[in-house]
Amino acid sequence: MSTQEKQDTAADRPLLARVPISVRWRDMDSMGHVNNAKYISYLEEARVRWLLTVPGVSMTDRIAPVVAANNINYRRPLTWPHDIVVELYVDRLGASSVTIGHRIVDAKDDAVLYSDGNVVVVWMDTQTGRSASLPDAIRDVSR
Repeated sequence: MSTQEKQDTAADRPLLARVPISVRWRDMDSMGHVNNAKYISYLEEARVRWLLTVPGVSMTDRIAPVVAANNINYRRPLTWPHDIVVELYVDRLGASSVTIGHRIVDAKDDAVLYSDGNVVVVWMDTQTGRSASLPDAIRDVSR
């Protein structure tokens, strides 16, 4: 599937959250646009806000989520001042992981796409360092 086709199917995937975020002055680099590393911060903020809404899931439990992989496509420059929305979707459920698709869009016009891609989040036993089963609460909200 091409990237364009994947963008077009965002509506077909289960939507987890739409998280509004304001771009900050300090997010920009010397080129006058948001630094590429800041996109990861926006995605992290959206994921954590979403996870905090899932009953029975905690970021501080023995079994906790960790990021295993990031894939980010930069579609157009993002500048300050600006308000964006991070949309999170379910791309795939695994035994111990969920692949969360994401889109960063303009807050006023979600047809304006700044970035898309996905993040693989694995649940891990923080004491053993081994993967753990995906919590039922995550499965339930991801369908």
